[in-house]
Amino acid sequence: MSFLNLIKVAITAIASNAFRSFLSMLGIIIGVAAVIIMMAIGQGSKESIRAEISKMGTNIITIRPGAERRGGVRLDPSAMRTLKMEDYESIVREKKYVTYVSPEVTASGQCIFGAKNTSTTMYGEGIEYLDIKQWTLEDGEYFTDNDIKKGSKVCVIGKTVVNELFDGADPVGKNIRFKSIPFKVIGVLKSKGENSWGMDQDNLLIAPFTTVMKRLNAQTHLSTISCSAITEELTDNAIDELTEIIRRNHKLADGVENDFRISSQAEMMDTMSSTMDTITVILVVAAAFSLLVAGIGIMNIMLVSVTERTKEIGLRMSVGARGIDISNQFLIESIMISLTGGVLGILLGWAGTLACEPLGLPTSIPAWSIFVSFAVCTVIGVGFGYFPAQKAASLDPIEAIRYE
Repeated sequence: MSFLNLIKVAITAIASNAFRSFLSMLGIIIGVAAVIIMMAIGQGSKESIRAEISKMGTNIITIRPGAERRGGVRLDPSAMRTLKMEDYESIVREKKYVTYVSPEVTASGQCIFGAKNTSTTMYGEGIEYLDIKQWTLEDGEYFTDNDIKKGSKVCVIGKTVVNELFDGADPVGKNIRFKSIPFKVIGVLKSKGENSWGMDQDNLLIAPFTTVMKRLNAQTHLSTISCSAITEELTDNAIDELTEIIRRNHKLADGVENDFRISSQAEMMDTMSSTMDTITVILVVAAAFSLLVAGIGIMNIMLVSVTERTKEIGLRMSVGARGIDISNQFLIESIMISLTGGVLGILLGWAGTLACEPLGLPTSIPAWSIFVSFAVCTVIGVGFGYFPAQKAASLDPIEAIRYE
């Protein structure tokens, strides 16, 4: 029999038992759809996280105090006071792979204007902070180096603080109170919205770091030091440079553990991407088990079909059909059922992916997942259709014709 005739026979056999064929496909449809939806959610989440981190700057480097052991007890890094102004000044003076540097001190509390108040965080920063974090001003101006030297009580505020305290009115030039200390609003930051972790990036105030250190926290150490590498590719060089500068400042001998920690956005991006890849693989593997079950279902249906059509097989063989013709006939049927289920599964997966978007789930269907789905469906059709096809081909024509 020609290949075209085998396809015609397979289509006729599938159409004559349409409902049973659909039930055979159902496992494939659900399995492929589940795999595509899981992959789309995983890929979309990874792209969303990368986009959020990119907004903050992929070449950002953050230096924080490190944990230390005292008397066998490991202290919390937030309790450490290892970062000093001398570290910041040394970085500014000696940097080669770093463009911008800003010391940072934070304070949380109530921000008050008139009868309204809101909980927020004040960031004490340097003049290069906006360049590092890629913030832009929507209105007003940023504080100057002179304000830092004098410890001026001025600040720029985020849109969330503006909405909470000013009801849409222009806040520039007005005085607010933070921890009972008055600050003059000199600028408003352009909104960034929430990040991937649900954190409101606009709920903040930025003031000169000297003001926060002396007037709010009464401290001499820094909470963190934020830096920006020249390019993302030179981030590792910048980290090595910063490590050398601070170790020398802290007089740490060779072999002594750092009393500070340096991390980069690129490192965070890689970590988050790796985590999302692992989660996606777990979800896809779980969904792929349904394809295995679907393959077993196809094999069972094909075995039933062979049993039901035993007499037909005997008649075909008696008029000249070879074993390979019979084998190919059932194998083609199995592949067609599997591929048809795969196509329907892809369409269902695409529709399911679209349905996820209104729920706030970021999705992105990788193009290669479509080709993988077709390949998997072909393998299932061949793999699970082979045994029934061989069973049909090995029947004895005489016994098959006599079969009741």
